[in-house]
Amino acid sequence: MKIYKSLLDDFSQLYLGYASVAIILSSCLGGAAAMLILLNGHGLVEMIQLFLVVSVCMIYNSTVLLQMKPKFVFNALLVSLAVSSIVALANIAMLY
Repeated sequence: MKIYKSLLDDFSQLYLGYASVAIILSSCLGGAAAMLILLNGHGLVEMIQLFLVVSVCMIYNSTVLLQMKPKFVFNALLVSLAVSSIVALANIAMLY
């Protein structure tokens, strides 16, 4: 919890810089996850995973564009990165 608090304080102080860099990070990680999903096929399960990843990344981007409070934006970033990472790792495991 101490790490979360210190990261949130740092994110809040330099909100504009971190938010813009995090948009790039979230979008790139989401794009990589989407690529890995589509490498496994294009069935219903893959399309649900793709919808989840794209939705979470778009939600983060919209929180930045709507200029929401830094804590909400930071939490949306963490959710976006976590979902994209988990889905990407799961699809890497399915490839091998």
